[in-house]
Amino acid sequence: MRSVFFLKRHISIAALTLALSAQFATADPQHGIAMYGDPELPPDFVSLPYANPEAPKGGRIVTGEVGGFDSLNPHIAKGSTPWQLRFLAYESLMGRNWDEPFTLYGLLAESIEVGENRDWVEFVLREEAAFSDGTPLTVEDVMWSYETLGTIGHPRYHGAWKKVASMEQTGPRSIRFTFNEDDPEMALLIGMRPILKNAQWDGKEFDASGIDEVPISTAPYVIDEFEAGRYVSLKRNPDYWGRDVNFMRGQANLDEIRMEFYGDGTAMFEAFKAGALNSSREFNVEKWDTQYDFPAIDSGDVVKSVIPHERPSGMTGFVMNTRREQFKDWRVRDAMLHAFNFEFINETMTGSKQPRITSYLSNSVLGMQDGPAEGRVRDLLEPFAADLLPGALDGYALPVSDGTERNRGNIRAAIDLMEEAGYTINDGKMVGPDGAPFTFEILLQQGSTEEQSIIDLYTQSLERVGITPTITTIDSAQFKERTTNYDFDMSYNRWGMSLSPGNEQKLYWGCDGVDNPGTRNWMGMCSPAAEAMVDAILQSDSRDDFVAATRALDRVLTTGRYVIPIYQWNISRIAHAKELKYPTAIPIYGDWIGWQPDVWWWEEE
Repeated sequence: MRSVFFLKRHISIAALTLALSAQFATADPQHGIAMYGDPELPPDFVSLPYANPEAPKGGRIVTGEVGGFDSLNPHIAKGSTPWQLRFLAYESLMGRNWDEPFTLYGLLAESIEVGENRDWVEFVLREEAAFSDGTPLTVEDVMWSYETLGTIGHPRYHGAWKKVASMEQTGPRSIRFTFNEDDPEMALLIGMRPILKNAQWDGKEFDASGIDEVPISTAPYVIDEFEAGRYVSLKRNPDYWGRDVNFMRGQANLDEIRMEFYGDGTAMFEAFKAGALNSSREFNVEKWDTQYDFPAIDSGDVVKSVIPHERPSGMTGFVMNTRREQFKDWRVRDAMLHAFNFEFINETMTGSKQPRITSYLSNSVLGMQDGPAEGRVRDLLEPFAADLLPGALDGYALPVSDGTERNRGNIRAAIDLMEEAGYTINDGKMVGPDGAPFTFEILLQQGSTEEQSIIDLYTQSLERVGITPTITTIDSAQFKERTTNYDFDMSYNRWGMSLSPGNEQKLYWGCDGVDNPGTRNWMGMCSPAAEAMVDAILQSDSRDDFVAATRALDRVLTTGRYVIPIYQWNISRIAHAKELKYPTAIPIYGDWIGWQPDVWWWEEE
């Protein structure tokens, strides 16, 4: 097994502390911008620190996905799209360095300039920037992209666009955005929007496109072949405009990136074992330890790599939709958490080898601390004391079972909580005051075998509380449709969290998401305390304030009891063909967006 650990170019947590201690940098046009302080890389940097500028070009990577797709446009709410297209098939004005908490460097833009308080930002486009069809990138393309995405694009783009007071061309290749709110992060977020080709969509319905239109972009990869629901193949553009830009050196090395789609995880794993796929992420440590013993592993044709990281755990688990009557009462949600026998499930699924997610920002300096809220965290939360749920101020931890299958103590606690919420057990069934049985639907995506196995164990526990849920399994397109419109009682979801949480938190937890479809606020929460903590994060200008605000937000979210967390992945496990290589310098975000396949290459031995 190949295990790779961090090269200590710097101690990332110390770097995070130092960066957050500085005020916002203001200057003339620069090559990059950091959320706090100055970018770590100088203007003449050779490549990103985790990329190999000498990497050869060639080869291919073939990965698998469970589900299907019916659209090639990842920037609209309609349809189901291969999620990778959003990152592999498009470029933005600035690119992110995943070895810093939140720093951007010029990509389509050669420079960035901000106002004294970051109330405006101006970009100058690279003269050589061009689309894959050879036509030059223009300011008009940029302006059309921002307005289109901000108005009829996916809801993820709408929040930032609402904060733009004006967008104007200031020169042949320059564009300025002026903001209507005091939000220093906006200067960075505006630089990260995908840029589209205006002329391609002339006379066409951008927000209704599916597989009928293959988007044209500036990215190093273009969609070459596809079959709806089966596969997508992206080929490297040999005439890619940005191959000599320092940000791109050592990236886009593979000639082909292919994604194959399967009905379930078992079929996908068998395809990997048979050689139809040549790279596979494994999320179950027990399976990694016991089932990766097939001939290609034994011969060395496939190697196992373990990739560390220093990012927060994020939240992965079964989310309860508070828009539904069953889960409006926090005591009911708390009962569901007590009935979930994590210790027994974890032993069954992983041999107890994976630790549990304990909060949304656990596994990082930004996560809530044990015990009562203190100091600046308490000061931020106190004004909302009357609305906070138990544990937010006084301390909270997830229920822990005795590890046995029956989980007697927590089952008793779950029944007590349901009784406090007005339910009783009658003839072995949990019923409400009207005598109707308490039940709910658990919505799962077809092929999600691991989640299905966990739910099977969970339903056995719920039966001990007198609750029998309905489990509905649907294909990926239906799953996308229903979750986009919050048409579920309980479902499985993941929220990734960075070392620099910011505006995206409003899309995750903001009150606007209660009624507006397409946000990440699957639980339907509307918490003035959570929104105030996000505002405090955005307005922080010191390390202490930023960390306190994130820890306070983590308390509000975790004690809201909206999600039943499962285990976390504090390292990544990737099995891959021996010819697929990656640099030994691993970014602080580890195996994250922008790492595989971006900086991988193919090398024959």
